[in-house]
Amino acid sequence: MRKILVAEDEQNIREFVVINLVRAGYQVTEAENGDQALQLYRDQDGGFDIAILDIMMPGRNDGLAVCRELRRQNSSIGIILLSARTQEMDKVSGLMMGADDYVTKPFSPSELVARVDAVYRRVALANSADRKPIRDELQSGEFTLNLRNRSFRKGDKPIELTQVEFQIMEYFFSNAGVALGRSDILKHVWGTSYVGEEKIVDVNIRRLRMKVEDVPSDPTHIVTVWGLGYRWDA
Repeated sequence: MRKILVAEDEQNIREFVVINLVRAGYQVTEAENGDQALQLYRDQDGGFDIAILDIMMPGRNDGLAVCRELRRQNSSIGIILLSARTQEMDKVSGLMMGADDYVTKPFSPSELVARVDAVYRRVALANSADRKPIRDELQSGEFTLNLRNRSFRKGDKPIELTQVEFQIMEYFFSNAGVALGRSDILKHVWGTSYVGEEKIVDVNIRRLRMKVEDVPSDPTHIVTVWGLGYRWDA
């Protein structure tokens, strides 16, 4: 079963989310707040494919805190944030903490399911035991991307990537030295049916630079191509 943890303190919104995900074929576990979400995650030994987290929840752990903790424990779980339109900085903060996507309230059932399906496909692909890449590794300068065990190294130093970050790096490695538009990256990583905003690409690039660049504010590998997008230089 495709298992999802939903943490939302507003009962009517939580029920709306759960009903539509169940109809779409997901097995859903509900949490009323962040503390309960983390406890359920521990009780089930992290056995969830995706976590959907409302940013604003009462208690010690709001959605951002839960996002940070889940990402710390599990680099492969898909994380989607639910946010109000006024929570722009919280969205960016969540993406910087490792969330894969966010859905802005109010949202339609079709939008929610489409976004969840896109994240699930990415998680399932990464966790597929019988996935056989044509090449085990991609090399670019001092960087190595292992397609079989989904690992990334800078020289001998391992660097932990989320599934989104890994897919971006795989796209960069396969197109080294080529200017890639934001829309190209968005379609390749998030899928052609993605209905979110292109700025999700920029936030993930910012996060990647913090991991791969010696000086993130003066990048030499993930280079901005003004008016278009980004280029990978080894």
